[in-house]
Amino acid sequence: MAERSSYLEVDGLRAHVTAPEGRPTGAVLLLPMITGIGEQVREYARLIVEETGAVALCWDPWHGKSSDDTPVEELHGMLGQLDDDAALAEQRTLLDHLVAEHGVEHAGVIGWCLGGRFALLLAAHDDRVSSVVAYHPTIPGETPPNHTRDAIAAARTLDVPVMVHYPGEDSIVPHHRFSALQSALQERATSAATVVHLYPRAQHGFSDRGRHGERANADAWALSWPQTTAFLDVAARLRAPDA
Repeated sequence: MAERSSYLEVDGLRAHVTAPEGRPTGAVLLLPMITGIGEQVREYARLIVEETGAVALCWDPWHGKSSDDTPVEELHGMLGQLDDDAALAEQRTLLDHLVAEHGVEHAGVIGWCLGGRFALLLAAHDDRVSSVVAYHPTIPGETPPNHTRDAIAAARTLDVPVMVHYPGEDSIVPHHRFSALQSALQERATSAATVVHLYPRAQHGFSDRGRHGERANADAWALSWPQTTAFLDVAARLRAPDA
């Protein structure tokens, strides 16, 4: 499928959009990992467009910096500067843009690591979110001071389909935190599906191709991605006006 891809400014925020030629079938907001809108995240966006026909818009957590031009160590140092409320406001501005510019009423949200956590939070704060995919969401054992919003509590309130990909050897998110998230999702008072995938030997960030030298990470990614795009596509169609 042919697509158009470019950086853009949305109400003063830097973002990146990949769109199909013609009218999109839906919309997906991408919330990156620590790499920001680096090459790999742009590749994810391209795959989403090719495989679902949706427009894919990427949030930029670092306002211009990414793994394309900034050492990962420097990006790690910026993690503690992320403010939950400010980030959610930016993400909601991007949802405004998708609605206004692409003629959609709802959008799926997919996030990786820090973006996986924000995907859960955003869905709890904006009813335009039609589905959530959270890859190895960063919900650490000890809550950092700047994590002022509780992602597990937010997950319990969600009324949309949710898919979570958790690596069994996650060095950042201990098993008890994953279990708490899983319980919160499965105890929801909703008919919306909860789909949780466990990859026992995979590691945190297994979707990063730089980690695919480990067979367990490469296999986890290969298994998870087709299910992810199918999930986003079907969830969008279920929310379509003529569904």
